[in-house]
Amino acid sequence: MPESGSKTSTCQSSELLLEFFRRDPNDFLSLLMAMDETWLYHYNSETKQQSMEWRHSGSPHPQKFRVQNSVGKVLASIFWDQDSILLIDYLPKGQTINAECYSSLLVQVKCILKLKRRRKFTKGVFFLHDNAPAHRALATQKNLAYLGFQCVDHPPYSPDLAPSDYHLFPGLKKNN
Repeated sequence: MPESGSKTSTCQSSELLLEFFRRDPNDFLSLLMAMDETWLYHYNSETKQQSMEWRHSGSPHPQKFRVQNSVGKVLASIFWDQDSILLIDYLPKGQTINAECYSSLLVQVKCILKLKRRRKFTKGVFFLHDNAPAHRALATQKNLAYLGFQCVDHPPYSPDLAPSDYHLFPGLKKNN
């Protein structure tokens, strides 16, 4: 159960989002950009729904191979907005996300916004990302300010403020 301090943080973040919305309700979603990471595994496991088949009640069950563990996984950092995915970066094996790595991704996204979303680039960006250490680092915060991204706080224990988990990753993993 979340502590009362996180409830206060969630309320403050929600009030800030509401303030952003009230400034320009018609442009709020068009100025919002989200970022999240997910692990992608190197196998295509069959879902229960995909493995179903029609058969006669007397016919034998099909033989199935035992599902093997994934041969590997890769961390994908995905930046997206209401229109599409802006950038997917796959972290090289053996590397970790730190402030320097994350800041370089932010610079790449800014260049993409310049090319693909000129309006968002000129009007500003409301940027939603989680509280990972690389995202909270002082160097990252300075870079975000320099790039002109206005961060939307993401309080702990806030699944309602993690749209990637509900709107992006399920489809991405299903088609992976």
